[in-house]
Amino acid sequence: MPKKRILPYIILGLLAQHEGMTGRQITRQFQNEIGEFWKAAHSQIYPELRQMVQDKWIEKYVKADNDKEIYYKLLPLGKQKLTRWIEEPLEDLPVSQDLFSLKLFFIQDVNHPELHRLVQEEIQLPETQLSYLKMREQLLFPDGPDYHHAYGHYLILKRAIARLNSQLTWLKTLQV
Repeated sequence: MPKKRILPYIILGLLAQHEGMTGRQITRQFQNEIGEFWKAAHSQIYPELRQMVQDKWIEKYVKADNDKEIYYKLLPLGKQKLTRWIEEPLEDLPVSQDLFSLKLFFIQDVNHPELHRLVQEEIQLPETQLSYLKMREQLLFPDGPDYHHAYGHYLILKRAIARLNSQLTWLKTLQV
């Protein structure tokens, strides 16, 4: 069965949070917070924007002082689609393509010559990511959660930090 497209709903969510974004601004969001848990390339975003305009989920416009950039805004149908998508129950765990786990699966012997290096490399990746996420948390939420603005963003950031801490705890038990 074909997998449901998620990118349109991410774009709708971004436009619900930030009215009037350019394609470039939307793409940039995937390089920061959203990129921590969902990836999308420029080549995926622009065709999706065109389709969403055609489907009347969003509309494009130019600003009087800058007719070179195209901006997008949410239309009522798009807001309705976003609301319905958020209301849909979660049914599946996310599928991960985890190369470390795949390589580890094929190591048969505790004395395998690459085991130590592989574990050390895998420890370094979440440590680096954890430092970055803690820096983002301090930058974006220096006084803790804001319960009326970007609270979901705060929760996702805390979830990512907890997940990485848990992953590091487990990885450190593998150190041989």
